[in-house]
Amino acid sequence: MNEAGEGGSVGRVRAALRAAGHADTIAMFPAGTRTSEDAARAVGCAVAQIAKSLVFRAKGSGRPVLVIASGVNRVDLAKVSAALGVPIERADGRWVRETTGFAIGGVAPVGHEVAPVVLIDAALMALDRVWAAAGSPMHVFETTPAELVRLSGGRVVAVAES
Repeated sequence: MNEAGEGGSVGRVRAALRAAGHADTIAMFPAGTRTSEDAARAVGCAVAQIAKSLVFRAKGSGRPVLVIASGVNRVDLAKVSAALGVPIERADGRWVRETTGFAIGGVAPVGHEVAPVVLIDAALMALDRVWAAAGSPMHVFETTPAELVRLSGGRVVAVAES
């Protein structure tokens, strides 16, 4: 179900995957993959296997912080702040698009306009396969948790709410 001809943000993700030596596993789902539940339904996997990308701002510097979490987990902002050693705040959709180049619902773990600090939910590491947004609310790509760490340059930490 790969779509070969997209440009824009999906093209950026495809180029980043290829540059990193990752197979082009981007697939398009016209019904949408905006939420973890939508993506799991489209792909045919468990919601836990959706690697959702959430963007926050480091207070003061405004640096983007990308947290990649299991689709079933809520992110604990205090744990993220503690892991980074700086307070963070929620980012609005306009800032996310301007900073990452992606609209909310399509934020990928790679291909960002401004390189974010990346934290990866430790819960993802227990899974064999995961699917992450690929630049639009209709595109995802398949990978492994270990590849997700390699591709994003992220640090694995426990960020899920207890």
